[in-house]
Amino acid sequence: MLQSICFSSFAIKSAISAMHSTDWLPSINVDASDPYHMGWQIGQRFKGLIKSRMSKDPFLYSQLLPYAATHDGQQLVDALSASNKNLYPRYWSELQGIADGSYTSLLEVLLLNFRKEIMPFITCRTKNEVYDAEECSDVAICSSLAALGHNEDANVSVQDHIFLVHASLSSEASFTAFTLAGELPSCAFGFNSYVPPLPDEVVAGGIGRNFVSRDLLESTCLEVALQCVQLKNLAVGHSYNIFDICSRKIVNVETASRGRFSVKEIGATPFFHANMYRHLDISQVQDESSLHRHARAADLPKFTKDEILSLLGDTEDELYPIYMQGPVLHTLCTIWVDVDARKLTIYSGRPSSIERERSALVFDLTAQ
Repeated sequence: MLQSICFSSFAIKSAISAMHSTDWLPSINVDASDPYHMGWQIGQRFKGLIKSRMSKDPFLYSQLLPYAATHDGQQLVDALSASNKNLYPRYWSELQGIADGSYTSLLEVLLLNFRKEIMPFITCRTKNEVYDAEECSDVAICSSLAALGHNEDANVSVQDHIFLVHASLSSEASFTAFTLAGELPSCAFGFNSYVPPLPDEVVAGGIGRNFVSRDLLESTCLEVALQCVQLKNLAVGHSYNIFDICSRKIVNVETASRGRFSVKEIGATPFFHANMYRHLDISQVQDESSLHRHARAADLPKFTKDEILSLLGDTEDELYPIYMQGPVLHTLCTIWVDVDARKLTIYSGRPSSIERERSALVFDLTAQ
Protein backbone atom coordinates (compact mmCIF):
# COMPACT_ATOMS: atom_id res chain seq x y z
CA MET A 1 0.00 0.00 0.00
CA LEU A 2 1.37 3.39 -0.97
CA GLN A 3 1.95 5.57 2.08
CA SER A 4 0.47 9.07 2.15
CA ILE A 5 -0.87 9.08 -1.37
CA CYS A 6 -3.21 11.89 -0.36
CA PHE A 7 -0.52 14.50 -0.78
CA SER A 8 -0.81 16.59 -3.92
CA SER A 9 1.78 19.29 -4.34
CA PHE A 10 1.77 21.85 -7.10
CA ALA A 11 4.96 23.49 -8.30
CA ILE A 12 3.68 26.41 -10.31
CA LYS A 13 5.45 29.26 -12.08
CA SER A 14 2.95 31.93 -11.15
CA ALA A 15 2.12 34.95 -9.05
CA ILE A 16 -0.24 34.38 -6.16
CA SER A 17 -3.28 36.59 -5.77
CA ALA A 18 -4.40 38.12 -2.49
CA MET A 19 -4.86 35.70 0.38
CA HIS A 20 -8.25 34.05 0.71
CA SER A 21 -10.01 33.13 3.93
CA THR A 22 -13.43 31.90 4.91
CA ASP A 23 -15.21 30.62 8.01
CA TRP A 24 -14.59 26.97 7.19
CA LEU A 25 -10.96 27.56 6.18
CA PRO A 26 -9.15 30.31 8.15
CA SER A 27 -5.80 31.65 6.97
CA ILE A 28 -2.64 33.40 8.08
CA ASN A 29 -0.03 35.52 6.28
CA VAL A 30 3.53 34.97 7.49
CA ASP A 31 7.09 35.91 6.58
CA ALA A 32 9.11 32.75 5.90
CA SER A 33 12.52 34.46 6.03
CA ASP A 34 12.79 33.63 9.76
CA PRO A 35 11.75 29.95 10.05
CA TYR A 36 11.33 29.87 13.82
CA HIS A 37 9.25 33.07 13.87
CA MET A 38 7.13 31.76 11.00
CA GLY A 39 6.36 28.59 12.96
CA TRP A 40 5.76 30.58 16.14
CA GLN A 41 3.23 32.82 14.37
CA ILE A 42 1.38 29.78 13.02
CA GLY A 43 1.43 28.15 16.46
CA GLN A 44 0.14 31.32 18.15
CA ARG A 45 -2.62 31.93 15.61
CA PHE A 46 -3.87 28.35 15.60
CA LYS A 47 -2.93 27.09 19.07
CA GLY A 48 -6.57 26.29 19.80
CA LEU A 49 -6.89 24.15 16.67
CA ILE A 50 -3.54 22.45 17.32
CA LYS A 51 -4.40 21.51 20.91
CA SER A 52 -7.90 20.43 19.89
CA ARG A 53 -6.57 18.21 17.11
CA MET A 54 -4.03 16.61 19.45
CA SER A 55 -6.75 15.85 22.00
CA LYS A 56 -8.93 14.18 19.35
CA ASP A 57 -6.20 12.33 17.45
CA PRO A 58 -6.91 8.57 17.75
CA PHE A 59 -3.23 7.57 17.85
CA LEU A 60 -1.18 10.35 19.48
CA TYR A 61 -1.91 9.59 23.14
CA SER A 62 -2.97 5.96 22.80
CA GLN A 63 -0.07 4.69 20.66
CA LEU A 64 2.51 7.24 19.52
CA LEU A 65 3.44 8.78 22.88
CA PRO A 66 3.54 5.41 24.72
CA TYR A 67 5.73 3.96 21.96
CA ALA A 68 8.03 7.00 22.04
CA ALA A 69 8.61 6.30 25.74
CA THR A 70 10.01 2.82 25.00
CA HIS A 71 13.66 2.14 24.21
CA ASP A 72 12.90 1.24 20.57
CA GLY A 73 10.56 4.19 20.16
CA GLN A 74 13.03 6.69 21.58
CA GLN A 75 15.75 5.39 19.27
CA LEU A 76 13.45 5.73 16.24
CA VAL A 77 12.35 9.27 17.15
CA ASP A 78 15.98 10.26 17.77
CA ALA A 79 17.05 8.84 14.39
CA LEU A 80 14.21 10.58 12.55
CA SER A 81 14.98 13.84 14.34
CA ALA A 82 18.69 13.70 13.54
CA SER A 83 18.32 12.89 9.84
CA ASN A 84 15.58 15.45 9.16
CA LYS A 85 17.15 18.22 11.26
CA ASN A 86 20.45 17.69 9.44
CA LEU A 87 18.92 17.87 5.94
CA TYR A 88 16.24 20.50 6.66
CA PRO A 89 17.45 22.75 9.53
CA ARG A 90 15.12 25.61 8.52
CA TYR A 91 12.01 23.43 8.60
CA TRP A 92 13.12 21.95 11.90
CA SER A 93 13.16 25.50 13.29
CA GLU A 94 9.62 25.96 11.94
CA LEU A 95 8.49 22.88 13.89
CA GLN A 96 10.11 24.19 17.06
CA GLY A 97 8.32 27.50 16.50
CA ILE A 98 4.96 25.75 16.01
CA ALA A 99 5.44 23.88 19.29
CA ASP A 100 6.50 26.98 21.24
CA GLY A 101 3.83 29.20 19.72
CA SER A 102 1.04 26.74 20.48
CA TYR A 103 2.35 25.94 23.99
CA THR A 104 2.65 22.24 23.17
CA SER A 105 5.67 19.97 23.54
CA LEU A 106 8.07 19.50 20.65
CA LEU A 107 7.69 15.73 21.05
CA GLU A 108 3.93 15.90 20.45
CA VAL A 109 4.45 18.04 17.35
CA LEU A 110 7.18 15.68 16.10
CA LEU A 111 4.95 12.64 16.55
CA LEU A 112 2.17 14.27 14.51
CA ASN A 113 4.62 15.03 11.71
CA PHE A 114 6.37 11.64 11.84
CA ARG A 115 3.29 9.47 12.43
CA LYS A 116 3.51 7.87 8.96
CA GLU A 117 7.16 6.99 9.59
CA ILE A 118 6.50 5.61 13.09
CA MET A 119 3.12 3.84 12.93
CA PRO A 120 4.34 0.90 10.77
CA PHE A 121 6.75 -0.07 13.56
CA ILE A 122 3.96 0.08 16.15
CA THR A 123 1.51 -1.96 14.06
CA CYS A 124 4.29 -4.46 13.36
CA ARG A 125 4.60 -5.01 17.13
CA THR A 126 0.84 -5.13 17.79
CA LYS A 127 -0.79 -7.02 14.95
CA ASN A 128 -4.27 -6.62 16.41
CA GLU A 129 -4.12 -2.83 16.09
CA VAL A 130 -5.43 -1.21 12.93
CA TYR A 131 -3.84 1.95 11.58
CA ASP A 132 -6.21 3.98 9.43
CA ALA A 133 -4.00 5.86 6.96
CA GLU A 134 -5.39 8.79 5.03
CA GLU A 135 -7.10 7.91 1.80
CA CYS A 136 -7.09 10.39 -1.09
CA SER A 137 -8.17 10.24 -4.72
CA ASP A 138 -6.78 12.07 -7.76
CA VAL A 139 -7.76 12.48 -11.39
CA ALA A 140 -5.44 14.15 -13.91
CA ILE A 141 -5.69 14.78 -17.64
CA CYS A 142 -3.62 16.80 -20.10
CA SER A 143 -5.16 17.02 -23.57
CA SER A 144 -7.47 19.81 -24.77
CA LEU A 145 -8.19 20.11 -21.05
CA ALA A 146 -5.17 20.30 -18.74
CA ALA A 147 -6.51 19.81 -15.23
CA LEU A 148 -6.20 17.97 -11.95
CA GLY A 149 -8.84 17.05 -9.39
CA HIS A 150 -8.08 15.91 -5.86
CA ASN A 151 -10.04 14.76 -2.80
CA GLU A 152 -8.21 15.65 0.42
CA ASP A 153 -9.20 12.88 2.81
CA ALA A 154 -8.09 12.27 6.39
CA ASN A 155 -9.12 10.70 9.66
CA VAL A 156 -12.37 12.26 10.83
CA SER A 157 -10.50 13.76 13.81
CA VAL A 158 -8.76 16.18 11.42
CA GLN A 159 -12.05 17.72 10.30
CA ASP A 160 -12.28 21.38 11.39
CA HIS A 161 -8.55 21.40 12.23
CA ILE A 162 -7.31 22.83 8.94
CA PHE A 163 -6.14 26.23 7.69
CA LEU A 164 -4.26 28.01 4.90
CA VAL A 165 -0.75 29.38 5.29
CA HIS A 166 0.38 32.11 2.90
CA ALA A 167 4.13 32.60 3.31
CA SER A 168 6.32 35.28 1.76
CA LEU A 169 9.89 34.24 0.92
CA SER A 170 12.92 36.52 0.93
CA SER A 171 13.24 36.17 -2.86
CA GLU A 172 9.91 38.00 -3.39
CA ALA A 173 8.27 34.66 -4.09
CA SER A 174 5.56 33.09 -1.96
CA PHE A 175 3.65 29.89 -1.36
CA THR A 176 0.18 28.96 -0.18
CA ALA A 177 -0.35 25.69 1.69
CA PHE A 178 -3.40 23.81 2.96
CA THR A 179 -2.20 22.80 6.41
CA LEU A 180 -3.30 20.29 9.04
CA ALA A 181 -3.06 21.74 12.56
CA GLY A 182 0.27 20.92 14.18
CA GLU A 183 2.01 19.86 10.97
CA LEU A 184 4.43 21.54 8.60
CA PRO A 185 2.92 23.24 5.55
CA SER A 186 1.93 21.17 3.70
CA CYS A 187 1.39 17.44 3.86
CA ALA A 188 -1.85 18.03 1.94
CA PHE A 189 -1.52 20.39 -1.04
CA GLY A 190 -0.01 23.73 -1.90
CA PHE A 191 1.28 25.96 -4.66
CA ASN A 192 4.08 28.46 -5.01
CA SER A 193 4.90 31.58 -6.95
CA TYR A 194 7.92 30.16 -8.73
CA VAL A 195 6.74 28.50 -11.13
CA PRO A 196 -0.19 1.46 6.38
CA PRO A 197 2.74 0.19 4.27
CA LEU A 198 4.61 -3.11 4.37
CA PRO A 199 7.17 -2.96 7.24
CA ASP A 200 10.05 -3.94 4.94
CA GLU A 201 9.25 -0.91 2.75
CA VAL A 202 9.95 1.49 5.63
CA VAL A 203 13.45 2.72 6.50
CA ALA A 204 13.83 3.51 10.19
CA GLY A 205 15.17 7.02 10.77
CA GLY A 206 14.90 8.13 7.14
CA ILE A 207 13.62 11.44 5.79
CA GLY A 208 9.99 12.18 6.68
CA ARG A 209 7.43 13.01 4.02
CA ASN A 210 6.29 16.20 5.80
CA PHE A 211 9.79 17.66 5.46
CA VAL A 212 9.95 16.73 1.76
CA SER A 213 6.52 18.28 1.23
CA ARG A 214 7.62 21.49 2.94
CA ASP A 215 10.75 21.64 0.77
CA LEU A 216 8.65 21.14 -2.36
CA LEU A 217 6.79 24.39 -1.65
CA GLU A 218 10.00 26.32 -2.36
CA SER A 219 10.93 24.57 -5.61
CA THR A 220 11.62 27.02 -8.45
CA CYS A 221 10.61 24.88 -11.44
CA LEU A 222 9.39 21.42 -12.38
CA GLU A 223 12.93 20.04 -12.60
CA VAL A 224 13.79 21.26 -9.10
CA ALA A 225 10.49 19.89 -7.77
CA LEU A 226 11.37 16.46 -9.15
CA GLN A 227 14.77 16.61 -7.48
CA CYS A 228 13.11 17.49 -4.17
CA VAL A 229 11.06 14.29 -4.09
CA GLN A 230 13.63 11.83 -5.48
CA LEU A 231 15.65 11.34 -2.30
CA LYS A 232 17.64 8.17 -1.64
CA ASN A 233 16.96 8.08 2.10
CA LEU A 234 13.17 8.51 2.28
CA ALA A 235 11.58 6.72 5.23
CA VAL A 236 8.32 5.79 3.47
CA GLY A 237 6.75 5.98 0.03
CA HIS A 238 4.72 8.90 -1.20
CA SER A 239 2.80 10.04 -4.27
CA TYR A 240 3.05 13.57 -5.65
CA ASN A 241 1.00 15.32 -8.30
CA ILE A 242 3.06 18.23 -9.62
CA PHE A 243 2.07 20.69 -12.31
CA ASP A 244 3.73 23.65 -14.02
CA ILE A 245 1.41 26.09 -15.75
CA CYS A 246 4.14 27.64 -17.91
CA SER A 247 5.20 24.36 -19.50
CA ARG A 248 1.61 22.99 -19.35
CA LYS A 249 2.82 19.78 -17.77
CA ILE A 250 1.30 17.55 -15.10
CA VAL A 251 3.28 14.65 -13.65
CA ASN A 252 2.60 11.99 -11.06
CA VAL A 253 5.64 10.87 -9.08
CA GLU A 254 5.60 7.69 -7.01
CA THR A 255 8.46 7.33 -4.54
CA ALA A 256 9.58 4.62 -2.14
CA SER A 257 12.35 4.08 0.37
CA ARG A 258 15.90 3.28 -0.76
CA GLY A 259 15.85 5.75 -3.64
CA ARG A 260 13.12 4.15 -5.75
CA PHE A 261 10.86 6.40 -7.82
CA SER A 262 8.84 6.56 -11.02
CA VAL A 263 7.69 9.65 -12.95
CA LYS A 264 4.61 9.52 -15.17
CA GLU A 265 3.74 12.49 -17.37
CA ILE A 266 -0.02 12.84 -17.71
CA GLY A 267 -1.46 12.81 -21.22
CA ALA A 268 -4.82 12.57 -22.97
CA THR A 269 -5.85 9.40 -21.11
CA PRO A 270 -7.38 10.33 -17.74
CA PHE A 271 -5.22 9.07 -14.88
CA PHE A 272 -6.90 8.05 -11.60
CA HIS A 273 -4.82 7.47 -8.47
CA ALA A 274 -5.85 6.28 -5.04
CA ASN A 275 -3.67 4.67 -2.36
CA MET A 276 -1.75 2.08 -4.36
CA TYR A 277 1.25 2.28 -6.65
CA ARG A 278 0.26 2.52 -10.30
CA HIS A 279 3.57 2.69 -12.19
CA LEU A 280 6.38 2.00 -9.69
CA ASP A 281 7.04 -1.74 -9.49
CA ILE A 282 7.01 -2.46 -5.77
CA SER A 283 5.47 -4.95 -3.36
CA GLN A 284 2.37 -3.52 -1.68
CA VAL A 285 -0.70 -4.41 0.31
CA GLN A 286 -3.81 -4.93 -1.82
CA ASP A 287 -5.80 -2.20 -0.11
CA GLU A 288 -9.54 -2.84 -0.37
CA SER A 289 -10.49 0.84 -0.37
CA SER A 290 -8.08 1.62 -3.20
CA LEU A 291 -9.18 -1.41 -5.22
CA HIS A 292 -12.84 -0.44 -4.86
CA ARG A 293 -12.19 3.19 -5.76
CA HIS A 294 -10.13 2.23 -8.81
CA ALA A 295 -12.86 -0.14 -9.96
CA ARG A 296 -15.54 2.53 -9.55
CA ALA A 297 -13.43 5.17 -11.31
CA ALA A 298 -12.89 2.81 -14.24
CA ASP A 299 -16.66 2.74 -14.80
CA LEU A 300 -17.08 6.51 -14.85
CA PRO A 301 -16.25 9.07 -17.57
CA LYS A 302 -13.55 11.59 -16.65
CA PHE A 303 -12.79 13.83 -19.63
CA THR A 304 -14.50 17.09 -18.56
CA LYS A 305 -14.62 19.20 -15.41
CA ASP A 306 -18.15 18.11 -14.56
CA GLU A 307 -17.29 14.44 -15.12
CA ILE A 308 -14.16 14.59 -12.95
CA LEU A 309 -15.88 16.47 -10.12
CA SER A 310 -18.80 14.06 -10.32
CA LEU A 311 -16.36 11.17 -9.96
CA LEU A 312 -14.65 12.79 -6.96
CA GLY A 313 -18.08 13.26 -5.37
CA ASP A 314 -19.20 9.68 -6.03
CA THR A 315 -20.68 7.68 -3.12
CA GLU A 316 -22.10 4.73 -5.07
CA ASP A 317 -19.86 2.19 -3.30
CA GLU A 318 -21.29 2.21 0.22
CA LEU A 319 -18.35 0.40 1.81
CA TYR A 320 -15.52 2.25 0.07
CA PRO A 321 -16.83 5.45 -1.56
CA ILE A 322 -14.58 7.85 -3.44
CA TYR A 323 -16.13 10.77 -1.55
CA MET A 324 -15.80 9.84 2.13
CA GLN A 325 -18.20 10.88 4.87
CA GLY A 326 -17.05 8.84 7.88
CA PRO A 327 -17.26 7.21 10.30
CA VAL A 328 -13.43 6.88 10.24
CA LEU A 329 -12.33 8.76 7.13
CA HIS A 330 -13.73 12.05 5.87
CA THR A 331 -13.18 14.14 2.73
CA LEU A 332 -11.99 17.51 4.05
CA CYS A 333 -12.29 19.30 0.71
CA THR A 334 -11.90 18.84 -3.04
CA ILE A 335 -9.42 20.68 -5.25
CA TRP A 336 -9.85 21.58 -8.91
CA VAL A 337 -6.88 22.93 -10.87
CA ASP A 338 -7.42 24.32 -14.37
CA VAL A 339 -3.92 24.72 -15.78
CA ASP A 340 -4.95 26.72 -18.86
CA ALA A 341 -7.30 29.03 -16.96
CA ARG A 342 -4.61 29.33 -14.27
CA LYS A 343 -7.08 28.90 -11.46
CA LEU A 344 -7.20 26.67 -8.39
CA THR A 345 -10.53 26.11 -6.65
CA ILE A 346 -11.14 24.57 -3.22
CA TYR A 347 -14.62 23.11 -2.63
CA SER A 348 -15.69 22.57 0.98
CA GLY A 349 -18.65 20.33 0.16
CA ARG A 350 -19.41 17.49 -2.18
CA PRO A 351 -17.97 18.54 -5.57
CA SER A 352 -20.72 16.83 -7.55
CA SER A 353 -23.35 19.05 -5.91
CA ILE A 354 -24.91 21.86 -7.94
CA GLU A 355 -24.33 24.05 -4.86
CA ARG A 356 -20.55 23.53 -4.95
CA GLU A 357 -19.64 27.05 -6.15
CA ARG A 358 -21.33 28.83 -3.24
CA SER A 359 -18.62 28.01 -0.69
CA ALA A 360 -15.72 27.67 -3.12
CA LEU A 361 -12.39 29.47 -2.71
CA VAL A 362 -10.82 30.46 -6.04
CA PHE A 363 -7.15 31.38 -6.50
CA ASP A 364 -5.82 33.10 -9.61
CA LEU A 365 -2.49 31.63 -10.69
CA THR A 366 -1.48 34.47 -12.97
CA ALA A 367 1.77 33.92 -14.87
CA GLN A 368 4.64 36.28 -14.21
